[in-house]
Amino acid sequence: MIILVPNLGSTSLKYQILEMPSEQVLAKGRLERVRDYQEALAQIDVADASIDAVAFKAVHGGPRYRGTFYVDDAVLAAIEEYLPAAPAHNAIYLIGIRAFQEAMPGVPLIAAFETEFHATMPEHAARYGVPREWHDDYGVRRYGFHGASHQHVSERVAEFLGRPKETLRLVSCHLGGSSSLAAVDRGRSVDTTMGFSLQSGLENAERSGDVDAFAVLYMMERRGWSVAEVTEQLTKGGGLAGLSGVPGGDVRDLEDAAAAGSGDAALALAVFAYEVRKTIGAYAAAMGGLDVVTFTGGIGENSVSLRRACCEGLEFLGIELDPARNEREAGDRLLSPDGARVAVLALATNEELIVARRAYGLLRAGPGRG
Repeated sequence: MIILVPNLGSTSLKYQILEMPSEQVLAKGRLERVRDYQEALAQIDVADASIDAVAFKAVHGGPRYRGTFYVDDAVLAAIEEYLPAAPAHNAIYLIGIRAFQEAMPGVPLIAAFETEFHATMPEHAARYGVPREWHDDYGVRRYGFHGASHQHVSERVAEFLGRPKETLRLVSCHLGGSSSLAAVDRGRSVDTTMGFSLQSGLENAERSGDVDAFAVLYMMERRGWSVAEVTEQLTKGGGLAGLSGVPGGDVRDLEDAAAAGSGDAALALAVFAYEVRKTIGAYAAAMGGLDVVTFTGGIGENSVSLRRACCEGLEFLGIELDPARNEREAGDRLLSPDGARVAVLALATNEELIVARRAYGLLRAGPGRG
């Protein structure tokens, strides 16, 4: 069975074509600066393969859709309903799914939601202290995102260390333009930094991360801002860009600016590392201990200095970095010294593989299952 997995970004399209269940990659690629998804689809190299299904790493479908489903009108309606909670991501997937519907009529389309991996969070970790009606009638709760990445990392760690995932207490750090941490206790997500929206948790490149809701209300009242105006500021002018004044908030640019003497850029990096560091400690407490910390994503895999800053001061938990290992740049690798109480690793994520596995499971189960 051949499954195409498009991973849609706001201006990019990554994809893999996999033969399942062998998991052989038949083709893969990345298209940048995408403006028209119909044109982008025409550039995908299908490797002379007959596509049996297209599977999407869908983002937010609310409480009903925290799993893997055939795309139908109800799934599309749920993605649209939760558009305000994931404006950039859900909008792109609505455009992308409809483009594939038109380009590949008759081919099953499958949505594997990012929130699936975090559906195991206990209620005490998932609920907000808001009026019950918010939760019961509108689905306001913590959902968590980057689920395919955190799931892949939790499975790859077990393989890398040669230990069953059911024996490991893991903090997975997905750090990039969009960042989140997850506490994975013996293979199950029990907490994560993103909540009802991808706006919450750590500072992202341009998204604010956690902020007191009343600070937002205060600024709206003082400045007379509309919901659309404040949303624009929090999603495109906040985060590392807002802290540093560096447009785009790319950590590579921030590190260059800090090295050139920018105190604001240095502060942004310090804020980010502090949030990661204190969350690792909190999640160790939530799981009653810690066996592994992993770094993935563009920052997690590639920034030597940020990995070091994220781990400094956590020696009391058994977290140490071997300086020479931390400097290495390629491949899945151990960063901690031999014999360290907590294994620290840098791993490449593979979200497309997780999506293909979920889709294959659904296809084998047959129509109407999800």
